[in-house]
Amino acid sequence: MPKAYVIGLGKSGNAAARLLKQEGWDVIVSDRNSSATLQQQQQTLQGEGITVHIGHSLELNATELPQLIVASPGVPWDIPVLVEARVKGIETIGEMELAWRHLQSLPWVAITGTNGKTTTTALVAAIFQSAGFQAPACGNIGNAACELALSSAKTSDSLDWVIAEVSSYQSESSSSLSPRIGVWTTFTPDHLSRHKTLENYYNIKAKLLSQSQLQVINGDDPYLHSIGLQQWQNAHWTSVKGKAHLIGDPEKGFYIEDGWVVAQDEPIVEVASLPMVGTHNQQNLLMAVAAARLAGIKKEAIAQAIANFPGVPHRLEQIITWQGIDFINDSKATNYDAAQVGLAAVASPAILIAGGEAKDGDDTSWIETIQTKAAAVLLIGSAAPAFAQRLEQVGYTNYEIVETMANAVPRGAELAKQHKANVVLLSPACASFDQYDNFEQRGDDFRQLCQTSLPG
Repeated sequence: MPKAYVIGLGKSGNAAARLLKQEGWDVIVSDRNSSATLQQQQQTLQGEGITVHIGHSLELNATELPQLIVASPGVPWDIPVLVEARVKGIETIGEMELAWRHLQSLPWVAITGTNGKTTTTALVAAIFQSAGFQAPACGNIGNAACELALSSAKTSDSLDWVIAEVSSYQSESSSSLSPRIGVWTTFTPDHLSRHKTLENYYNIKAKLLSQSQLQVINGDDPYLHSIGLQQWQNAHWTSVKGKAHLIGDPEKGFYIEDGWVVAQDEPIVEVASLPMVGTHNQQNLLMAVAAARLAGIKKEAIAQAIANFPGVPHRLEQIITWQGIDFINDSKATNYDAAQVGLAAVASPAILIAGGEAKDGDDTSWIETIQTKAAAVLLIGSAAPAFAQRLEQVGYTNYEIVETMANAVPRGAELAKQHKANVVLLSPACASFDQYDNFEQRGDDFRQLCQTSLPG
């Protein structure tokens, strides 16, 4: 029996292990961490005949080398054991690549980009489903991609499309992924601690688009606009600024004009029907409509899906209105650019909660937006001292280091009253791993505190 090794015991690792087991592989899973949750997963998988090692990292024992290694999305592609495996000729792939190999007979829409992926993916899935397609979202949103492969093999409900949010980590480890439609939302520096250079990061994104039959690209993104027609002559470009601002062939373009999303010169849906704030969400809407029209979906189904779209958890998600103050969860804003967009989108003045595990990147626009829109900033997590120092540098002194979310939420309410602020916004500009397992857990903590810790 061939042996496969899965690194990482998250949602993706679990699904990959089960899919391989179903195929007849002898499967071993490892995770370097150890927790009660992982122990529970270990027991479940071992009951299914899958060997699980927690608190353990893969070592390549010469006597029992696996034929295949599958890395979960959070596992760096250049860790020594994966480099060693490739040198030894062991096939090494990501979980998304494994899913693609099972689902490549289906058309895929793959959405990538630094920011905007999740909202665009959710919009695309909603539109396709409104049109009657079995088209679940997967990847960084919804199911792990291998969960779709598992469920499609077990049930008679055949899928029509796969709508995948693809991070740079997933794209990097998925060499043959070739979507029907590739969507590129934005491009700004992020994950450079992993990808080292902006060029590497760009090339990983660009490879996915180049392997897509049709490309939809945000023409309003400064970096993508600057690359423009040099590399993407046949792409379908988008612009929220109108037809005159399209690059490339305007007959292939998608744009907003007079309050309407226009697809190749045909008005499709009113922008105002999307119940989400911010120009960035207009761009997300535009790209989702572009993907839908390229898939042949009628405008009636698009309009219905947009009008009923509930928004995305953890992305400018309104949690509660308390004494006239809106508490908004933007936990998914894990870098400066996303946090700048989030703060720019809400009413001012706002009380901002920021901080967590800091990332590399250019904070200039974010800091400028704080200066113009934030009445006060509450800093949490390990980045708090550095953020405080950065705010001091620009002469912004209305900040407090409150350390935890439990302190931030009630203090935010007090300051909102004091400053007559309309909004308390969690938009961290940071990863969550100093205090939480992921940004979802951070957002859920904010939600719970809003619902339980506010007076009255």
